[in-house]
Amino acid sequence: MMKTFLHLNTSTGGSTGIDHAQGNEFFSAAALTAVSQAAERAGFYGVYVTEHPFPSDARLRAGVGHHSLDPLVPLSIAAATTSKLRLCTYIYVLPYHNPFIAARAMASLDVASGGRLVMGVGVGWMEEEFEALGVNFAERNELTDEAIVAIKAAWTQENVKMEGRHFRASGNTMLPHPIQKPHPPIYVGGNSRIAARRAGEMGDGFMPFFNPAKFAKTRHTAAIESLEQMGKIVNYAQSVAQAAGRAPLDIGGVLTEMGSWGSPKFDVKKVIDEAQQLKALGVNVIYLGVGGATYRQQADNVERLGQEILPRLP
Repeated sequence: MMKTFLHLNTSTGGSTGIDHAQGNEFFSAAALTAVSQAAERAGFYGVYVTEHPFPSDARLRAGVGHHSLDPLVPLSIAAATTSKLRLCTYIYVLPYHNPFIAARAMASLDVASGGRLVMGVGVGWMEEEFEALGVNFAERNELTDEAIVAIKAAWTQENVKMEGRHFRASGNTMLPHPIQKPHPPIYVGGNSRIAARRAGEMGDGFMPFFNPAKFAKTRHTAAIESLEQMGKIVNYAQSVAQAAGRAPLDIGGVLTEMGSWGSPKFDVKKVIDEAQQLKALGVNVIYLGVGGATYRQQADNVERLGQEILPRLP
């Protein structure tokens, strides 16, 4: 059965449709606890959160990007109030972070949760956010590649010696290491062949997403508008992993047919059909979200998803 991750309400807009005025209704510890526990009862594999620490006002006005909580905070609440849910960042923008600080934060979550971290990473796309954070946008691919190497080293070794573009470890150790061995899974997001290559060579999973051509330039990643295009980039990522002698990748897909739960536009059959189509392309991890007028209503909707959708997924 497909692994299903629920979007934990930590961002405005997106799959849950929360606006800024509603934010505190959904972002409190009580709300995050209720939705996380509902997800666990409903049979979800995990919950996921996004990252935008300081988005551009101009981008937000243009309808792209969103606000979000720091990803480690809501995932820590989910970890403390559930026992089995996996805890996924989709995505954690690696160039924004010193790789060893990122490794420490993620290892802490893995240890505190009993080994439930799934680290989804990407290069990021909002130039103005990079500028505000003092990160060179042009270096984002190189920073991401070296960060994955550095994070794995910090998670699995002692006396780490490594030099990157903006750091130098001359013999350093980070303990405790994560519980998961050899290390927590790293899923790589993005639609480009560079992202697919990164996933095949360095990741444990690949997370492409449907991206209309009109947003390709804005989001600095390739357009994917059809199942055929999705299949091609998935096959390329898997071929890179195979050529490198690595295990097949988990492949994540975002369901686009969720609609508004309970509205005339919501069609259970379309949701199941799309999941089956993605499964045929090799997708075995599904990301979805559902909203509600209040967090209690959202938690109820999550449990309905568990009854009406999850058992019917391929």
